[in-house]
Amino acid sequence: MQKRELGTNGLEVSALGLGCMGMSFGYGAAKDTAEMAEIIRKAVDLGVTFFDTAEVYGPWTNEKLVGSALASVRDSVVIATKFGFNIDSDGIQHQDPPLNSRPEHIRNVVDSSLKRLGTDHIDLLYQHRVDPQVPIEDVAGTVGDLVSAGKVKYFGLSEAGADTIRRAHAVHPVAALQSEYSMWWREPEEKTFPVLEELGIGFVPFSPLGRGFLTGKIDENTAFDPTDFRAKVPRFSAEARRANQSLIDVIGKFADDKGATPAQIALGWVLAQKPWIAPIPGTTKLHRLEENLAAADLTFSAAELSEIDSILSDIRVEGSRYTEANQKLVDN
Repeated sequence: MQKRELGTNGLEVSALGLGCMGMSFGYGAAKDTAEMAEIIRKAVDLGVTFFDTAEVYGPWTNEKLVGSALASVRDSVVIATKFGFNIDSDGIQHQDPPLNSRPEHIRNVVDSSLKRLGTDHIDLLYQHRVDPQVPIEDVAGTVGDLVSAGKVKYFGLSEAGADTIRRAHAVHPVAALQSEYSMWWREPEEKTFPVLEELGIGFVPFSPLGRGFLTGKIDENTAFDPTDFRAKVPRFSAEARRANQSLIDVIGKFADDKGATPAQIALGWVLAQKPWIAPIPGTTKLHRLEENLAAADLTFSAAELSEIDSILSDIRVEGSRYTEANQKLVDN
């Protein structure tokens, strides 16, 4: 597995990481812990060094899974986790307000995350969502103190806008920004990429497979479990899935031409955009893990990338990527 540097402060990760959220949270019922731990360890065997979790995934259960599964290789992997939601000491997530990035809360969350992960440091700590009630300078300063204390190595932001990134970086270096990015969500290219490149900040795309849609395995007839958040997302309505099938047809054509799968085309395309991008596709199946990681060996010519870009520019993706309530938590 190739390595990539996130930011300019020495954070090196595998070109493809593993997003672990879906093992415990978000996509229906939590999966069997032993089976998921086996997949995480298999990812290590295949060269993955970058693993993504968060306190809110569960809450808490995903951090415990990731920490336990990686305990024997802790010193050779990068674990990223996140703070920022309003979760109390009993694990109850509150919605009024939904976010909490007050300095004292950040410190408490980090101490708890360290215990759940079974480690003495967090390699990459993200603010999960920008809290409009807490100046980003206070957040960055608090994480900077945690870095000085040795509890955190690198600071990251998630779904943050360009102005917020600049303000945070001015207080403490931001190593990476995590946001959604894929063939069907290219919004970061216009305003975010220039800032990241200017400041030397890495980019970690989540949902690089479009929450599964870009694999070609989901169509208008797919039925989602009621506990799967996609059941409520406008982009995954039956009408939107039907309208967005044209994108899958395009990906399928390139997959046939290159002897690859649609998922590999989607991941390979993301990797080809910038050398400081490290996507974190998630999966709960071993054969999908192997399929996804093979995308790191896929290459595109300049002509192929230009052709894909031209085609994607002409395709209008239907449906919002979040519900109205969740969209309000995104910093623009």
